[in-house]
Amino acid sequence: MDRAEKSELVTELNGVFSNAAVVVVAHYSGLTVNQMSDLRSRMNKAGASFKVTKNRLAKLALDGTPMKEINDLFAGPTAIAYSNDPVAAPKVAIEFAKENQKLVILGGAMGETVLDAKAVKQLADLPSLDELRAKIVGMIQTPATRIAGVLQAPGGQLARVLNAYATKSEAA
Repeated sequence: MDRAEKSELVTELNGVFSNAAVVVVAHYSGLTVNQMSDLRSRMNKAGASFKVTKNRLAKLALDGTPMKEINDLFAGPTAIAYSNDPVAAPKVAIEFAKENQKLVILGGAMGETVLDAKAVKQLADLPSLDELRAKIVGMIQTPATRIAGVLQAPGGQLARVLNAYATKSEAA
C-alpha cells in the first residue's frame, strides 16, 4: 500500500468514525474467506458495513472524531462494523459471533459514548429502527381506529332505535 492509498484509507475511515451512528470493533483472527464473505453479506442486508482495518491507520483516522476514545481497542487483527442505524451493525455482529467463536467483539462507540462488549450486546438486543417505526405507526393507527368505531357506534344505535320505532308503528 503506497502513501496515497494510505491517505485515502485514513480519510475514508475518518468519515466513518465521524458520521456513523455506531462502530463495533472486533477481532477476526481465524475466520475463513467464506466466513468473512458471509459476514459482509449479512451486514449489507442489514444496512451495515464490515471492514478490516490497519490499526495504525485507524488510530490516525480516529483523531478529531467523536469516537476518538476507542483508540485502545485497535490492537491485533481488528475489523470494524458500522452503520447509520444504531442497532444494525451490533445486531449482525453479535449474531455472527454467537455462531462463530472466532469473531470476538471488543467494544465500540456510539457517538461519543464508548461501549464495551456487554454494551454492544445490549444494543444488539434492542429492536431496529425500522421495527421501532413500525411499532409507532401501529400505535398511532390503533387509537384512530378506535375513535372511528366509537364515533360510528352512536349513529348506528340511533338508526337501530329509529328502525325499531318504524317497524313497531307499522305493525300497530
